[in-house]
Amino acid sequence: MARMRYMLELACAIAAGILAVLTLAVHDWIEVVFGVDPDAGSGLAEAAIVVALFLVSVALAADVFRLRRLRRARAA
Repeated sequence: MARMRYMLELACAIAAGILAVLTLAVHDWIEVVFGVDPDAGSGLAEAAIVVALFLVSVALAADVFRLRRLRRARAA
């Protein structure tokens, strides 16, 4: 069970990081994918998404490393 959580959190951290980079590279992907313009073209929604995804990615990666350390400590 712990290994599944480890792998799931790692995958989510990687996905969040990729989406953050994608949002930085392609600013209008929200408009293209969902067909809405939540910030009326100002870019504020995209900036908020980049910040949120970055924070999620960092938090998940930190937990992955914590789980990894715990696993190694138990094995030793």
